[in-house]
Amino acid sequence: MKVFIQVPCLNEEDTLPSVLRSIPTKIDGVDEIEILVIDDGSSDRTIEVARAHGVTHFVHHTRNMGLARSFRDGVDYALARGADIVVNTDGDNQYPQDRIGDLVAPIIAGLADIVIADRQTQTIAHFSAFKKLMQRVGSQVVNRAASTDLPDAASGFRAYSRASLLRLNVITQFSYCMETIIQAGNKRLRIASVPVVTNARTRESRLFKNAGHHMVKSASAIMRSYLMFKPYVIFATLSVTFGLLAVIPFGRFLVLWVANSGRGGNVQSLIFGSIMAVAALLSLALGVLSDLLRTNRILLEEQLERVKEMQYRRLSRPGDLAEDLPEKLGANETTKAQGAAPADHRIRTAKI
Repeated sequence: MKVFIQVPCLNEEDTLPSVLRSIPTKIDGVDEIEILVIDDGSSDRTIEVARAHGVTHFVHHTRNMGLARSFRDGVDYALARGADIVVNTDGDNQYPQDRIGDLVAPIIAGLADIVIADRQTQTIAHFSAFKKLMQRVGSQVVNRAASTDLPDAASGFRAYSRASLLRLNVITQFSYCMETIIQAGNKRLRIASVPVVTNARTRESRLFKNAGHHMVKSASAIMRSYLMFKPYVIFATLSVTFGLLAVIPFGRFLVLWVANSGRGGNVQSLIFGSIMAVAALLSLALGVLSDLLRTNRILLEEQLERVKEMQYRRLSRPGDLAEDLPEKLGANETTKAQGAAPADHRIRTAKI
């Protein structure tokens, strides 16, 4: 059983030593523990600090790509090296790394596919009353969309089994937290929650500018994920709503027409009802098309899951990794992958 603990970092040279020192070196039921630092375009000494603390696995972004991309690239790196479980923590030392054993225990026991730490946000002193309310409301919205019952859907302190990661596909560019829960819930993966007590705040979040920005981005990610799995619910609701709005003015026109013995007038009701009827038909047509696209996406995801399974099985075999890495990393990285230097995986991006 191999566990990869990935630590996304953006200029975390001050807090990273505390994170690395608090990561357990032994976990019951685990044979190997590897630490992966994801450098998301840091401009400080994050990498030097990590190397000084014995880290040998790195993913480098040449510029800041965001938390979702960091998570996705870290998972890709870990699975390619035979990870059975991937744990995600944070470089700002927000989470209690000594509880990693509790996160992976349900997965090792076969009781869960994903385990999410419950930060017990109502007890966090530096959270304002408004933020606590939004955390609770946001979790309820995600639970409704995913058919789950999680107390803290926004927590990034998580453990994923290899099987669950093969089935999940991160699309959003903002944060993977909400999206992976909605996907996992709709794909019938088992999700467990473990209560933890967070560490004292070391800095403000760099994921969002302010609470409003976070709410807009999170709402967008939730809506997009919900549309992927249950588009018929939204379009059926729109069809019924527009249909009722069409029936009411049509009924009014008919009643007045009969009451006035067939004399004209009240054409505005007929026009408004016609517009609403057209909107209802369009919503119905879009619902049918979106459901067909959902079916097509399910088939494509099943194929993608099999492709990833074959890809990572091949890459994780001893002796195959160095042979396959040139195609994956590019010619520049072949020397590092085959030589004596620490394992190093670069994600190169064009600067805009």
